[in-house]
Amino acid sequence: MIPALAPLFQGPFGHYREVLVLADDPRPALSGPELVAPEQLEALLARFAPEQVGGDRRARVSLWSKYYFLRLIPPVVAASLVLGWRLPLDFQRIQVIVGDDGLPAAFKLPHAGERWPAPPGDPFERFAELLDANLLPFIQALNGCAKVAPRVLWSNAGNYFEWILSSLAALPLPEAMLADGKRLLDSRLRPDGRANPLYQPIRYVPREGAEDPLRQRRQCCIRYLLPGYALCENCPHIDNPPPGYRGELALASGLPQEP
Repeated sequence: MIPALAPLFQGPFGHYREVLVLADDPRPALSGPELVAPEQLEALLARFAPEQVGGDRRARVSLWSKYYFLRLIPPVVAASLVLGWRLPLDFQRIQVIVGDDGLPAAFKLPHAGERWPAPPGDPFERFAELLDANLLPFIQALNGCAKVAPRVLWSNAGNYFEWILSSLAALPLPEAMLADGKRLLDSRLRPDGRANPLYQPIRYVPREGAEDPLRQRRQCCIRYLLPGYALCENCPHIDNPPPGYRGELALASGLPQEP
């Protein structure tokens, strides 16, 4: 655990206490590039879901990537917004601790980071280490070895970014504290004019007869291409399944309840 982040990881977020660690953590780890090397990645996918070996590789990689995003994004976003803490996330320098199940479990960082000396100029500056130094090369590597569309992977990432932001908004925190996170998700373009891949990954859709709107992803994660996997509860295809989908054969996914 990184001592400066300890105040964050209590109560419902307590399971994140040992996710961001330093080099003295004794658990073996892979470097970022080693994690996504084709042969290494295939071995991890086989450990994660041995019954799916030979199945659609894009869907297998998309499903596996969710755990990387679920482990990394929430504590990083919370540390930045709540504590004003900047973490070193360069994909070339971090190490990833992998569980026996082949899934990313924790991240060894090269140092503990530091508090921002002054507020970042915009949300893209605040989250540059996460978006540009980590998620971008990670997603590019997965696209290169599995041909899964980057928009699918960015949507997986955006799902968890929006989830942690909504979870923090439900706490008694000043609205201004979370403003950069909301601005990032609401910005169609980056300051330099490039498209923002995390733009509005989630929409809330009113449903007849339901008190609360449906929290729905804009982009499907394509896990349904694997035998035995149902559409996610927040899938954009939930009311209009894609051609060839045989929902009557879908089994429990084995994933934890997805936000």
